Amino acid sequence: MTGLAMTGLALTGLATGGRMVPPEWIDYNGHMMDAYYFLAFTEATEAFLDHVGLGAGYRARTGSGIYTAESHLCFLAPVTLGAALTYQTLLLDRDAKRLHVFHQMTSAGFVAATCELMFLHVGAEGVMPMPPKEAGAVAALASSHALVPRPDRAGRRVAMTAGRG
Repeated sequence: MTGLAMTGLALTGLATGGRMVPPEWIDYNGHMMDAYYFLAFTEATEAFLDHVGLGAGYRARTGSGIYTAESHLCFLAPVTLGAALTYQTLLLDRDAKRLHVFHQMTSAGFVAATCELMFLHVGAEGVMPMPPKEAGAVAALASSHALVPRPDRAGRRVAMTAGRG
């Protein structure tokens, strides 16, 4: 795999953290294992949810929370031991009950991976609208992110193209 130069989202999304890659995240090929990409993106998700008031504190206070309904991870460049990772997040869309989020992971000047997610707001009665305060924070972020060009990788699906291979 080759890396893609950082453009667009890397400069304009919400900064949602980062970390150094520890030894236990590395496989026998010397690269970060698949599961740890999801763990890294979970760290970005938690920072995003805290930013809009829907994180762990919200769950503890209300009993409601955000659940992942769907995810799509794309590996774009290898990540090795000790790499410095940074995460950016873009809120692509939202409605009363759902959040459509796009995370990007960068390392050493390259986009290493992306993760697109659909989240549901869930309470005691199942999927339900977010409360007004949190919905307002989500709407404000969505308004600012609407000015950011949609990432080329957003909306991709897993498929094989006929005639290739």
